[in-house]
Amino acid sequence: PLGQPTAAVIGYTDDSLECPLARRLEQRCQVIPRFGSSDCRCPGHLFHSSRQASLEDAAVQGMTALGCTPLPIPVDWNWDPSIIMVSTCLMGQTGPASAFAGYGFHAGAAAGFYEITGWPDLPPDGPWAAYTDAVAPRILSSTIMAALDHRRRTGQGQFIDAGQMEMTLQFLAPQLIDFDVNGRSVTRNGNRSDIAAPHGAYPCAGDDQWCAIAVESEEQWQSFKKVLGDPEWAGDTRFNTLEGRLQHQDELDQNISVWTADLPPKEVMRLMQLEGVPTGMVQRSTDLMQDPQLTHRRLFRELDHPETGVMPYTGHLFNIRGYDSGPRFAAPVLGQHNEQVLKEILGMSDDEIVEAVISGALE
Repeated sequence: PLGQPTAAVIGYTDDSLECPLARRLEQRCQVIPRFGSSDCRCPGHLFHSSRQASLEDAAVQGMTALGCTPLPIPVDWNWDPSIIMVSTCLMGQTGPASAFAGYGFHAGAAAGFYEITGWPDLPPDGPWAAYTDAVAPRILSSTIMAALDHRRRTGQGQFIDAGQMEMTLQFLAPQLIDFDVNGRSVTRNGNRSDIAAPHGAYPCAGDDQWCAIAVESEEQWQSFKKVLGDPEWAGDTRFNTLEGRLQHQDELDQNISVWTADLPPKEVMRLMQLEGVPTGMVQRSTDLMQDPQLTHRRLFRELDHPETGVMPYTGHLFNIRGYDSGPRFAAPVLGQHNEQVLKEILGMSDDEIVEAVISGALE
């Protein structure tokens, strides 16, 4: 049922039905929120798989084209035609780059995010963390829900080839269109914007303390000057228009930095926000954990991990009234739910599990 989402990731070889695990997949697979381990080199290789006689079925695999081939399904395999098969590897299952394996960092770089993130006089930096790992699951979730709706109405299953790089390119649409229409190739520009000025992170009092300020309208520019006390330099006619401020950002930023350098970042943020100027303190992890707004919204959840103990996990950045979106459990360790998946989900006997262990399928 949709209220209890499940997941399975599978693969096979020509002799896959000889594997005791694969024999348990002759009917339907369902996605389960548990983490088992398996060896994709084993005949009938299985990675996070399950079987359950339910219509809410999906099978998900994240291997490259060379690592795990989910299609075509063997003709002699009694496979449910309503199954939803999902492949979500780095570059997709087809094309010249399909064999390229890696992490979200690599897909983010291949997509172009690293070229446009950083400082113009320094090498590409890239967005924080493995960017495609954060973006792709959101798109994939919507895609799977659409497939579930299609099957509900038609009874037909789907094969979804969702390459992480391809999904993430949607977030470069403005830059791609700019190049296609205007021939303009975007590159690194620090914290600056093409449509707002001042727009950047400014040094504040303290050890490596910063505050981000973004003036997005003429009304905000007037409020910004008010907070600064209408200094003489702010009345320069070159700064009267957005175009002028964009053309003279170096001088603009230098003057602003002189003012912010004498104040703590929280004070800069407080003063600017009181006048409606978008501003935010650049926070470290310790600052985030103490942020009263994030505490109020329960962004961080303390969960008990088998290896690291109780630690905070980041939740969703939005809240839905009447619904607790989690996270609900700590990240699993490798093979943590093997026994539960094999016995309770796949319905395997002890002898079958021993056979699977001896065959190397769980290594």
